[in-house]
Amino acid sequence: MSGNWTEQHIPDQRGRVAIVTGANTGLGFETARMLAASGATVVLAVRNIEKGEQAAARISGDVTVQALDLTSLDSIRSAAADLRAAHSRIDLLINNAGVMYTPKQTTADGFELQFGTNHLGHFALTGLLLDRLLPVPGSRVVTVSSTGHRIRAAIHFDDLQWERSYSRAGAYGQAKLANLMFTYELQRRLAPHGTTVAVAAHPGMSNTDLTRNTPAALRVPVTWLAPLLTQKAAMGALPTLRAATDPAVVGGQYYGPGNRGEVRGYPKLVTSSTDSHDQATQQRLWSVSEELTGVTFPIGQAVR
Repeated sequence: MSGNWTEQHIPDQRGRVAIVTGANTGLGFETARMLAASGATVVLAVRNIEKGEQAAARISGDVTVQALDLTSLDSIRSAAADLRAAHSRIDLLINNAGVMYTPKQTTADGFELQFGTNHLGHFALTGLLLDRLLPVPGSRVVTVSSTGHRIRAAIHFDDLQWERSYSRAGAYGQAKLANLMFTYELQRRLAPHGTTVAVAAHPGMSNTDLTRNTPAALRVPVTWLAPLLTQKAAMGALPTLRAATDPAVVGGQYYGPGNRGEVRGYPKLVTSSTDSHDQATQQRLWSVSEELTGVTFPIGQAVR
């Protein structure tokens, strides 16, 4: 495709059902808004229903709100049951919600908060909804990662929950690396079915409230530099939207901002770290994620 990919390139989404996690603010809100403007039936899957309703009121189109707390497997199972009851088909599942650089905390199920929310929560939700996507030609699972998957990032199987020591940046890097590994392994398992694909995206540096947990020593510099380094949430959402809607997208691809350093700019196909493509680690992470969440997927093991 020549030229810059923008909101105007989103194909007609009428008749399609899209679920967007963390859609009451920031990137998720902009993703939901643009999908609804293109005709999709959009579900804002959010932890805070009141904020979700306020967000829905600001979006024109067919929009509903679903309670979803990704820090609780009980909430994820309940939300999945509600979504399955309401929708016989799902065209787009956009795993957007996330937390970043949080102080050491655990989820309701005892998982480290960043790993539990960003990866395990979305892993479980995807597995519980996947059979609503599999029969739908052109359906996609889009998971939002980050350039942070390159920073102090590894899958620490010997201490996944950071119980021995804790690094905000390290835990975030692990979670965002896991998002990519999940996408690549999911795509290999989906490939034989020929209908649903898994794709990843990242927003570069976007001006959202995701950075609210930045350590105090960095908060002032980040605030001062934000106007120079970041882009608006609507721009940051474009890689996700391209991954979700561009007819040329192929399963297993990764989209991000096109300017140098992938910090800002219009979305293009980008590459992820060498570590993210380690298939043995991807498969091990998948198995561990199934064990931790109790969720198995209605698809077989990938052919290697």
